[in-house]
Amino acid sequence: MFDRRLLQNFDWALAFMTYLLAGIGLLTIYSAMAPTVQGGATAFVYRQALWFAVGSFALVVAFIPHYNWLDRWVWVLYALCIFLLIWVFFFGKTVSGARRWISLGPFTLQPSEFAKLALIVALAHLYSESARESGLSLGDLVKPAAVVLLPFVLILLEPDLGGALMLLLIGGSMTLFVKVRRRAMAWLAGLMAAVAPLAWFFLKDYQKQRIFTFLDPDRDPLGAGYHIIQSKIAIGSGGLTGKGYLEGSQKALAYLPEQHTDFIFSVFAEEWGLAGSSILLVLFLAFLGLGLNIAFKSKDPFGTVLAVGIVVMIFWQAFINVGMVMGLMPVVGVPLPLISYGGSSLLTTMIGIGLLLSVGMRRFMFE
Repeated sequence: MFDRRLLQNFDWALAFMTYLLAGIGLLTIYSAMAPTVQGGATAFVYRQALWFAVGSFALVVAFIPHYNWLDRWVWVLYALCIFLLIWVFFFGKTVSGARRWISLGPFTLQPSEFAKLALIVALAHLYSESARESGLSLGDLVKPAAVVLLPFVLILLEPDLGGALMLLLIGGSMTLFVKVRRRAMAWLAGLMAAVAPLAWFFLKDYQKQRIFTFLDPDRDPLGAGYHIIQSKIAIGSGGLTGKGYLEGSQKALAYLPEQHTDFIFSVFAEEWGLAGSSILLVLFLAFLGLGLNIAFKSKDPFGTVLAVGIVVMIFWQAFINVGMVMGLMPVVGVPLPLISYGGSSLLTTMIGIGLLLSVGMRRFMFE
């Protein structure tokens, strides 16, 4: 029999925030594409709306069953994502020199997006079993490190620096949440300090150029620094209250790069100004707060770590995207969750939210 307590504990506020942010995303995508695609802006909106419908179905499928089934099938899901990452490496669709997508007729899927969820579930499984009050030792971190590094390397080879870094940030955040012993932290800090300079030699030329541009955008204002300069102009020209919906001049003249995906926050800021941008960021903070509240109230270690992982995934994507378009971080191609155009990113986020809702609904059920 269906337990009525599930509906009583359904987080309607989180569901409302999800659909509110997605609605803002659809409106902003239309505005971003209207001046650049003659008569085709609605096609982008319809396609994103279709992905959102699919994502809504996936959200429901994710929260109806008890989330502990993930704990039992964790390595099957992880192996499936690794298989897809290997598949895309050999048979994936290449766009702009990067092989990141699997073609499915008129649609494409980006396996690196789903790898984030697989990693979160795998680490939640490991840490719910190994976490202790005294903290994790260096030996306890060997298996989690291997679980993170395998998809990290595969995604880095696509190449997708932004997607690969997201895995490190998610893994690092979840590890710090479950607590690490001081000696282990010291070893890890020393290892990172030794490896970081060597990583420079493995970066592609365009990735190095992005770092140089971040440090000094004016060194090549008509070349590598052009896009970030135009983005900051768009954000600044919005002023306090913005130019109004569909009235942004930078995006109308197509000065902004990828203005419906990576730089969509610039479009929003130009049209709605500091006031509108602040409201959008407050909505994201409220959304993240609701997610952390679910993690805090969970009675199950696996559910708690799972919820934290999903929250940090959404946080880091939003944080990096906004910092990137404002020139506060290097451009690494990370979308703004629920706002940017992109089916794989939206679907991954919706599944994650569905799992959050599942944890919240079952916080009174400890098995």
